[in-house]
Amino acid sequence: MARDHRPKPLYRKVNTRTHGVRHGCDRMAGRARNSKAARKDEGRQQGMRQGVRHGLDYTPLYRFLVSRVGRAWDAVYSEAVARLDHEAPIWHLAARGGGPRAPKVRTGASTWFSGLYVDPDGMLAKVDPRLDAARLRPDCACCTHTFDGVPFGLPYDESNGA
Repeated sequence: MARDHRPKPLYRKVNTRTHGVRHGCDRMAGRARNSKAARKDEGRQQGMRQGVRHGLDYTPLYRFLVSRVGRAWDAVYSEAVARLDHEAPIWHLAARGGGPRAPKVRTGASTWFSGLYVDPDGMLAKVDPRLDAARLRPDCACCTHTFDGVPFGLPYDESNGA
């Protein structure tokens, strides 16, 4: 048997079959999609939204990009695109060109990663290199908040809660 020597993809499938797991889908839209009122007006009829991607987690991509800070962007980008299903998730973390740069980017309910950009020398860089998990405080006490895969260092402050 021949072994497949392709590198691992930078995304993974998450469980979408478990009861109660929601991945951005609207339950009511499915019920109202082709209701009696919608059937009367052909312009309101909708399909089942082909092309919507559910169940993919790009955390391995985000960790890959953060680990490549300080390297040439062209090499990092070409390796990342080769290991992805499409290139759009790269731009969630890395700022395009001279566009707006966020020091941290939310990638999940309680997960944050460093905002990245390409510096004038063509190297991948963090927007705010001083930002680290040790100085961040969570928004709530019920979740484990992480920054670049490391739990926040400061405890939840009840006096700042809503």
